[in-house]
Formats: sequence, structure tokens, C-alpha cells
Amino acid sequence: MCDYSLHAVTSRPAKVGESLVSTSFRGTSTRGFAAKDEPTVAVCLLPGTELAFEQDVRYNRNWLLTKSAGFRVAQFCVIKPKTPGQHHDALLFPDGTIVLVNLLSEGQHARVLQLPAVWLTKKSGAHARPAPDSAEQDDRVEIEPAQQTS
Repeated sequence: MCDYSLHAVTSRPAKVGESLVSTSFRGTSTRGFAAKDEPTVAVCLLPGTELAFEQDVRYNRNWLLTKSAGFRVAQFCVIKPKTPGQHHDALLFPDGTIVLVNLLSEGQHARVLQLPAVWLTKKSGAHARPAPDSAEQDDRVEIEPAQQTS
């Protein structure tokens, strides 16, 4: 998924194994991910996508201060998907901390480790298959504001 304010930016779905960089997109107030070789194209992630960063993830606390999440791995999630006009894209860290993608410090490099599986139900039973290339998915994580890191 790409955050609501990136809908006017060219975008595409993430691919397993590709290298991404956290960036701000021209003409928006939103940060997201772009491929190293396509800096103006937003790379959209499905909830459940796993990322591995080159260094501990850093995010902005305010204009001048940044904080370390203390982890190099995170899972992409979406918070409050039904609330319009706010940022929804976030990273969930192993300790349960959630940080909005919009707060990530720019220039951090990450690799897409794994895309989420999508469960299909057939008459013969349920089975998993890899997520489609589309960045749209109905199962989104609903996280309460008290669990967010500001």
C-alpha cells in the first residue's frame, strides 16, 4: 500500500529481494520507499511485507532529533486504515513498537525479504499463495493510537 498522499506519485508494487531507500517524494509531504534506481517512483508494500535494513532504523522525533528503533528488521503494517486524511503506512518492530513510515529518516537502505502470503479458500480446503503484484489488499492491520510511537 502507498500512503494516501502518495496517490499522485507514480508507484509500483514491491518485489522480493529488491533494495529500497527511505525518501521524500517531490510535491508531497510524505516519506515512503523508492528503489535505488527509480528514486521518483514510490514502491508500495503490502501489510505483512518483511524488510531488513542495513543499519538500525532511525526515525525523526522532531525537527532536529532522531531516535533509533534498535532493530534492523521490521514488518510493514497499516494503522487506522478507515481514518481519512492521515498517514497509515507504518513499520512494526520485534518489540511491538510501531513507527509511521512518514517519520523515517531519509536515506535508509532496506531489502524486501518476504511478501505476505494471501490465503485462498477452495471447496477442498484453504491454502496459501504468494501475494499478488497489486499493492491493494483488504486485510489491513488496525492498531490503536496508544501503541504508536510519535
